[in-house]
Amino acid sequence: MSRGISEHRKNLLEALGEAGRDNSNAAVMYHTAMGERIGLGMTEEKALDLLQRLGPLTAGEISQHTGLAPASVSGLIDRLERKWLVRRVRDAKDRRRVIVEINFERLAGFAELFEPLVRGLAELYEGYTDEQLELVLDFLTRATATQRAATAMLTADGSDDV
Repeated sequence: MSRGISEHRKNLLEALGEAGRDNSNAAVMYHTAMGERIGLGMTEEKALDLLQRLGPLTAGEISQHTGLAPASVSGLIDRLERKWLVRRVRDAKDRRRVIVEINFERLAGFAELFEPLVRGLAELYEGYTDEQLELVLDFLTRATATQRAATAMLTADGSDDV
């Protein structure tokens, strides 16, 4: 066998790259369609998802979790606030601090739109052992961290040059 990467590994890495791109494209298209259905841009929808999962956050915390530039996050919050989906509130413990929280009354009914995807993924997970799920979870967690770092690098320089 020659030194370097085996043909099998090379093929696996190529297939993994393609599968990752396909998954990413499917996610973007799903959330674009969902956003159109509920009247939100994809970034707005994902910011709401973040707030639902993590609870109220400051603009800086949203920036940290998304990798988006602070100016982009301010505009994002402004758009969500104009649609009555979030509100800015003063922190009860530190009145200088402003927290963004979801207006849950306005989101009533959104969750049922996601049910077919949630159900389909639950059925998919049933086909894996606990050990396999741990491996998938490890991969997704690490791949997400890599993608967040790449996003932060894109937004860090503030350049719009392409």
